[in-house]
Amino acid sequence: MLMDHQLIRDIKTALAWSRPSSTPSRFLRGTLPDSGICPRVLTPTRFLDLIMRRSLVSPQMRCFQNESELHPNSLLQMNTTRRGQVTPMVDMRRLAGLLQSGCTLVLDAVNHFDPTLEVACRAFQWWLRAPVQANVYLTTGDAAGFSLHWDDHDVIVLQLAGDKEWEVRGPSRRAPMYRDAAPNTEPPKDIVWSGTVNTGDVLYIPRGHWHRASRTSRGDGFSLHATFGFTRRTGVDWLAWLADQSRREEVFREDLNQRGEDPKEHQNDGEKIIVAASRLLTSHPPAHYLESVAHATSAGRYVSTAGIFGPPSAVVCVTDFPPQIETQGDTVAVATAEKRIVFTRKALPALGLLLSGNPVCLDYVSSAAGIDGARLGEILVREGICAELTPELFSGYTGLTTDGKL
Repeated sequence: MLMDHQLIRDIKTALAWSRPSSTPSRFLRGTLPDSGICPRVLTPTRFLDLIMRRSLVSPQMRCFQNESELHPNSLLQMNTTRRGQVTPMVDMRRLAGLLQSGCTLVLDAVNHFDPTLEVACRAFQWWLRAPVQANVYLTTGDAAGFSLHWDDHDVIVLQLAGDKEWEVRGPSRRAPMYRDAAPNTEPPKDIVWSGTVNTGDVLYIPRGHWHRASRTSRGDGFSLHATFGFTRRTGVDWLAWLADQSRREEVFREDLNQRGEDPKEHQNDGEKIIVAASRLLTSHPPAHYLESVAHATSAGRYVSTAGIFGPPSAVVCVTDFPPQIETQGDTVAVATAEKRIVFTRKALPALGLLLSGNPVCLDYVSSAAGIDGARLGEILVREGICAELTPELFSGYTGLTTDGKL
């Protein structure tokens, strides 16, 4: 069972994107069934509040005017405590002036700060099976955004408030990469789509597609949009992973003989390493690589009270990707990237509720599954598979996911 998240469900509907395996290779656009969900995700004032209350530095937070990035010192001030501790904080008065004159403010990885976007990114990850990061862009007045560029990852753009002009072109190099064998600096002349993106509109921009967004023709007003970026694994990634696997075998760690030395020995060494490389390729196919790195994202941070303030009444699964539930005989195993926990088979209905990705009340688990939900939840929280549902964490799910009788 996958997390039932309204935003992801609506984006899939808007883009007619039914299966994660059918990642489109062309530009798509659509509109959410109900744009009223947008302020629930993020508003301009809540975005500014996030910025005000955190110590942020470049390049995570950037500000642009006239397509040029401003020096961080034009936006930051150093707050010094009476004991001399210095903390960089955004000067909100300076920022207000920049917003009034027209600028583009960018904050990367907002899902690390905001529970609503954190939950949305996890729901995307559970569906796409790829790491997802949310960046947010606030543009005011007739400010320009970035110049025409391409990204080395796929992007889903959600217009949260206001409006903006977009231009999208196709790729000028098939499947370009950040670190590539050839430059990719000349955009194609043909425009795939250009127009105004309004609140609730969704764009899907595949890797390598050139694009830009601006308000230069819009005059007064503003734009707030979020980009959900996700990176698919490539054959180059697989080969790089294989290089790391090769370190386990002595033949790959040995010195290579130079051509000027014994020619016969040089030939034998070459043949030996080629045979070993061929064996490595066949014994570690791409499927093994994808399985091994499926959970290769940094562990999330969650409040754990360890029962100091009383036992949790509700929990939620917080793994980066859906845990695997495997049944065999009288047992059921929960497998994640880091661990495997075995329970009795009678725990299966309860595990289905607890590992759904949706918040669930432990009393409801007990009554619905006929098992001690509190004890089972305690184990999953201790193992880092679930987290206790604090009010702050729950705020990221409220109104966007189904709940387990909360």
